[in-house]
Amino acid sequence: MRELLQVITARPAQDGDGVKIHRLAGQRLHQALNPFLMIDEINSDDATDYIGGFPEHPHRGFETITYMKAGRMRHRDHMGNEGVISAGDVQWMTAGAGVLHSEMPEQEHGLLHGFQIWLNLPGAEKMKPAAYQEIASADVSEQSLSNGGMARVIAGSVTINRQLQQGPLPEISTQPIFVDVHLAGNETVELSFNADNPALVYVYQGATDSIDARQLGIYTKGNTLQLHAGASGAGMLVLSGCPIEEPVVQYGPFVMNTPEEIERALKDFGNPQFLNRLTSGRKSNQ
Repeated sequence: MRELLQVITARPAQDGDGVKIHRLAGQRLHQALNPFLMIDEINSDDATDYIGGFPEHPHRGFETITYMKAGRMRHRDHMGNEGVISAGDVQWMTAGAGVLHSEMPEQEHGLLHGFQIWLNLPGAEKMKPAAYQEIASADVSEQSLSNGGMARVIAGSVTINRQLQQGPLPEISTQPIFVDVHLAGNETVELSFNADNPALVYVYQGATDSIDARQLGIYTKGNTLQLHAGASGAGMLVLSGCPIEEPVVQYGPFVMNTPEEIERALKDFGNPQFLNRLTSGRKSNQ
């Protein structure tokens, strides 16, 4: 049985054009989250908290996962990809050697609730070509639980109460597990997946018997993760993956292994010729 090692509270922050979020990130958390780098949550029904969105910006060296619970978000990138995701949909973007993209709310009022998670890439893959995949809610594996809860498997192979479920994403080197679990009051669920890797549990609604809302629980390696909701129920993201035992050097939207690689990223994205090559790809795809 996996055991709870540590609980960390997400902190209020702002990103993009003044978007209010709660964030788990930073150098002191890199090892605890490994292979993940950041967990951001947007959850507001006040449009002034999110309307500015995330105008065009670069990334290099990792993957971004955007998962919506409520509301609508439009993605555009230099590869010509454009689409709107809504409740239950997922965007999985590999920044690789470089991507320019924007994520903007497709609404001017109402609840916007979603997550962006950064997943590191090993050094050998940090400069691979950028890629983008959109997953519709209908394609996410779901399992109803006996007391009214629901588990949605977005990535990885997970056994839920002894029933195997496979997420729609193909296998990648970091072996990510991503499950959205909703439990009714006092409901318990048992999850089994890659026993040799630690597990992360972020509670976004209600509470478990050990973790409150907007807190992250870090669990040991083990065969089984048992989660028990409090009286009001709980909504949570369960994450796991194969830790990357390499240096992490981050500067804003770039995550590499050395300071020299960060300097190269800054030079590339400050070079009009490099940016023109990226945007010419976008123009040819439109």
